[in-house]
Amino acid sequence: MENYKMSDKRNLRDQKRRALAEKYELRHRLYKALSKDTELPMEIREKNRSKLADLPRNSSFTRVMNRCIYTGRAKAVYQMFRMSRIVFRDLAGKGILHGVKKASW
Repeated sequence: MENYKMSDKRNLRDQKRRALAEKYELRHRLYKALSKDTELPMEIREKNRSKLADLPRNSSFTRVMNRCIYTGRAKAVYQMFRMSRIVFRDLAGKGILHGVKKASW
């Protein structure tokens, strides 16, 4: 584990995005539902669309990226372990991950 230096900047940015998305989740869903409701008058729908557009850009869950907690890598990250396949294989091979065993047949 000493070889993996945590990429602080990427992970901190991702944590901020996660916190912001969680903070604005209820408002985001409300404005989105009201703007898509065809039974409401057009003025109310437009008003909710503008409120939705005024929310911070990083408050959307689509901006959140799963990243490796050790290297900050964004691709091939196992969600259950929150680490990339490369780090996972290395740590599992060393026996550091409990309950994970190399399969051989």
